[in-house]
Amino acid sequence: MKIIVKALVIIMFVIIGYSFTDIRKSDCQYVYMVKKLSKPLTIDGNWDKSQWKKVKAVEIKNFLGKIPAIRPRAKVKMMYDEQYLYLIFRVHEPYIKCVEQNYNGRVWEDACVEFFFSPDTNKNNSYFNLEINCCGIPLMHYNKVPRKDFREVEITDLKEIEIAHSLPQKIDEEIIKPVTWTIEYKIPLSMLQKYSNVTHPGSGSYWRANFYKIAENGANPHWISWSSINSDKIDFHLPQFFGILKFQ
Repeated sequence: MKIIVKALVIIMFVIIGYSFTDIRKSDCQYVYMVKKLSKPLTIDGNWDKSQWKKVKAVEIKNFLGKIPAIRPRAKVKMMYDEQYLYLIFRVHEPYIKCVEQNYNGRVWEDACVEFFFSPDTNKNNSYFNLEINCCGIPLMHYNKVPRKDFREVEITDLKEIEIAHSLPQKIDEEIIKPVTWTIEYKIPLSMLQKYSNVTHPGSGSYWRANFYKIAENGANPHWISWSSINSDKIDFHLPQFFGILKFQ
């Protein structure tokens, strides 16, 4: 039965234009069906608002490197329409610190959530990395070649991304007790098109992507992914292990 199911999954991916080699590089089980938004969405960080209630969440739970003493619990949901991508993350964890206040600064050292994605179906190894700390400060690059050839997204363009966060603007003194926090945002497709070709989201189209949770400089450091990464080193910039976003 397992062999039959796996064969059917491979056939499905071939139908949508995904090669067998690529299927093996990014585990077939990591496929997220992205619903189309039917009415306007207010970006306010509210995980429980009506538009998100019928959207499936995926867990970010594959740890890279040493598993921390206390495991954060992180989930993400995603939708789209003709103009925007919409994402909301919910994290439950202790030991939260957030000091970076500069756009394109070192946000990954704080409690942070990340979205890496390849919007051009014909260039699966080129991708954006969007990283936002729990205080709502973003970093974003467009990567033509991982770790070798990348371009910072201009701050004027970054400010086109509307971001809501549930925690204060800055957390100098680490919060020790467990806290649940959210980050919600919408990305204009027109902004992405300044840096990359974009396969327009629509029924039957797909992108490759991964979601991450990270905190390097706290009392409970960790690196976690949605789509599992088969590597001996801690590195999120490995697009060969991205999962699939399948637009409905």
